[in-house]
Amino acid sequence: MAQASHGWRRLFQAGWFRPLIFLVLLGLSWDLAIRLFHIPAYQVPTPADVVATLWSDGPNLLAQAVPTTSATVQGFLLSALFGIPMAMLIVSSRTVEAYVYPLLVFSQSIPKIAIAPLFVVWFGFGMMPKVLSAFLLGFFPVVVSAVQGFKSVEPDMLDLARAMEANRWQIFRMVRLPHAMPAIFSGLKVSVTLAVVGAVVGEFVGSNSGLGFVLQRSIGNFELPTMFAALVVLSLIGVFLFWILDVIERLAIPWHASQRQEFVVGV
Repeated sequence: MAQASHGWRRLFQAGWFRPLIFLVLLGLSWDLAIRLFHIPAYQVPTPADVVATLWSDGPNLLAQAVPTTSATVQGFLLSALFGIPMAMLIVSSRTVEAYVYPLLVFSQSIPKIAIAPLFVVWFGFGMMPKVLSAFLLGFFPVVVSAVQGFKSVEPDMLDLARAMEANRWQIFRMVRLPHAMPAIFSGLKVSVTLAVVGAVVGEFVGSNSGLGFVLQRSIGNFELPTMFAALVVLSLIGVFLFWILDVIERLAIPWHASQRQEFVVGV
């Protein structure tokens, strides 16, 4: 009896179990709201209809998820590839920070849905507009988080490194980068979820494949169960990519306080 109770306790403390319970409760509340308020199916489908669509159209949705995931990953990698070096330049030079950083902030006020059609004009229908849309949405969080991470180093530590005659590369590799890693990973996690949105935006304006195309077609044909099923698949893509980054973070910075706290709670 005690072993069974301990097993249930461990199951309840598992990281995946409580979100699963919440999703089940959310689905039950969704179904109950439809029944209580008599919401017609052409406005909001029932969870059962969405699950049935996922089961029947699952292979097609998974096939359409491939180009969306590919565009998301490519745009996210470009965001990391350009965002982190840009943050390094901003931190290392006050001139670059004065000229470039305000422009980056200003660029975020421009709606990406308004820029995406230009990518179709410039690069045609294909993967490139989707990748660029994902890159634009994912770039700014990486830069901001990395800048804050690089600036969070205590001045005393920098003075100590200089007193030990460390050069700029050694200071960056042994002091700035380790202290900035938690903030960088936080920005990357935000970036990868926004990259999914960017890829879908690119598919809205110019694509004949992908989950964004499925969403657009479903809305036009009032196929709401298919639309909701595509949204579920998109959410799973975002969760999966976020989980991959979380695993990489645990392996890269196991010494960080957040990882130690998580380990203690898990024990």
